[in-house]
Amino acid sequence: MSKYVIGIDLGTTNSALAYAEPAASAPGGVAAIETPAITQCVAAGETADRSVLPSFLYLPADNEFAEGAIALPWQKKVDRLIGEFARDHGGKVPGRLVSSAKSSLALDGVDRRSGLLPFTAPPDVMRLSPVEAEAAYLIHLRDFWNHKIARKNAEDRLERQEVFLTVPASFDAAARELTIEAARAAGIEIVNLLEEPQAAFYAWLAAQGDDWRKKVNVGDIILVCDVGGGTTDFTLIGVSERDGDLDLTRLAVGEHILLGGDNMDLALAHAVAATLPGGFDTFDATRKIGLVHACRDAKEILFSDPDKSSVPVTVLGRGSRVIGGTLKTALDRDTLRTVLLDGFFPICAPTDHPARGKRVGLTEIGLPYASDPAITRHLARFLGLQAESLHAAAGSLHPSAVLFNGGVFQAGELRERIVRVLSDWAGKAVSILDAADLNLAVARGAAYLGLVKKGSGIRIRGGVSRSYYIGVEASAPAVPGVVPPIKAVCVVPMGMEEGTEADVPGSEFGLVVGEPAEFRFFGSTTRRDDTIGAVIERVIPDEIAELAPLETTLEAGSGRSQGQTVPVRLKTKVTEVGSLELWCRSTRDPGEWKLEFNVRDTPTNH
Repeated sequence: MSKYVIGIDLGTTNSALAYAEPAASAPGGVAAIETPAITQCVAAGETADRSVLPSFLYLPADNEFAEGAIALPWQKKVDRLIGEFARDHGGKVPGRLVSSAKSSLALDGVDRRSGLLPFTAPPDVMRLSPVEAEAAYLIHLRDFWNHKIARKNAEDRLERQEVFLTVPASFDAAARELTIEAARAAGIEIVNLLEEPQAAFYAWLAAQGDDWRKKVNVGDIILVCDVGGGTTDFTLIGVSERDGDLDLTRLAVGEHILLGGDNMDLALAHAVAATLPGGFDTFDATRKIGLVHACRDAKEILFSDPDKSSVPVTVLGRGSRVIGGTLKTALDRDTLRTVLLDGFFPICAPTDHPARGKRVGLTEIGLPYASDPAITRHLARFLGLQAESLHAAAGSLHPSAVLFNGGVFQAGELRERIVRVLSDWAGKAVSILDAADLNLAVARGAAYLGLVKKGSGIRIRGGVSRSYYIGVEASAPAVPGVVPPIKAVCVVPMGMEEGTEADVPGSEFGLVVGEPAEFRFFGSTTRRDDTIGAVIERVIPDEIAELAPLETTLEAGSGRSQGQTVPVRLKTKVTEVGSLELWCRSTRDPGEWKLEFNVRDTPTNH
């Protein structure tokens, strides 16, 4: 039994930690949730406590820093830099800076356990896998906890507590399993996964106490609109009645959209640089980063002080020309509104969808950033797709309330724009569920779920956030130039609860063993009516997305020949932490094989 429940928001741009003691919960209430400031290196030779830990990792060159310059209170010899100083200093040397590691966990078509990051690293720089980078952030949080909270009490060490780790709602089974793997690498064994928008809603519940029932009504659909530094996430939560009391159910999740506050700061930098000779492209890497940071600071000042019409923006020179080469300009309120409101939150119709530009045949290996920056159009697409899936009346779906999350929505004007757009679509006012500290809400909500599991608080139901399918090659006569069609068999229906397993009904399938074979997997966030065992004769890309395939050789075992087709039936399991297992069990003998949706390098064979 752990003394604490710990919530960790392992964010794309910032990470945070919260905790509570279940034993301190009063009858009918919940214990206080604490959010300790996190010790980190903020400059060479300087450490300080910050409310969040920036999710950046810098790989220093040999002798780049003087001995002890990047030491931490719990670690004198440090070979990598994590947090605020890593972000700021690494921006000047981007080839050594790891960022957006979490988004790389969801990157299809590459080995996410291989050294990918930084994508732009020169040959002499060691690269880390996304899993290693995420583990490094967790190790920093673990060591901070053990130094500051546990101190010398072995029973209070983070490794001995129950940890609730958040992931984007849009993460598929593979990305979730890799997140668990990162936690294990950090020594965290008692780990649970929680979707970030749900965590934000849990934080709202924690802040409201029993008053939350006065803020929502049966039939309400609540949109959790989560825009952080690097990602945008949408989730719908429904309010219903169960046994005479209000009940909450997660209805739908959106896609993983790589679009957020970092895009906005970069757009402002381009706009401000346009007022200077040569524009943004004439700046070197260091000055570009400096301008982006200066524009971010100016943006925050303008949003926090509505009486200011503009804020000075200064970019220092380099080397001997630090003073003479300094550039001075300003970010004014009109530019701020034009770039952010019109560029990222434009007024649009509910039928508008994100623009898809023509793809260039060759691209750099990197993250699949959104091509359209208009968050409101992404929102329109999400609600349109879910309206069809939820069989909404008149084919439209209008949230009755919105809960904001993510640092972007610290700005009231951006919240107001989303509410205006939603209200225009609905033809009536959409209310706002007031949120507390947006940077800490996800971590606080994760800790709240820990208290819920200990018997305090309100649980959001929902189960698995998407349906999963395995591809089965159709039995058809061979025709030159024609590839046999692939059917998709539902092995995990949307809403299947964690900790449950089920046999997949239907006919037997033939499993190829003893030679290389490819297993194809699919997922859908909209096909909520498919039951386990349902066969989809034709895969429609807009409804069912193909996941990365698994190429492997399953051991034939004794008594079977190479390439033999073994008749099997399928059994699926959703583990307690939300990862998925698919078992293929022979109907002729005790043989069985386990597939884990392209998470394992080699499936387990029994």
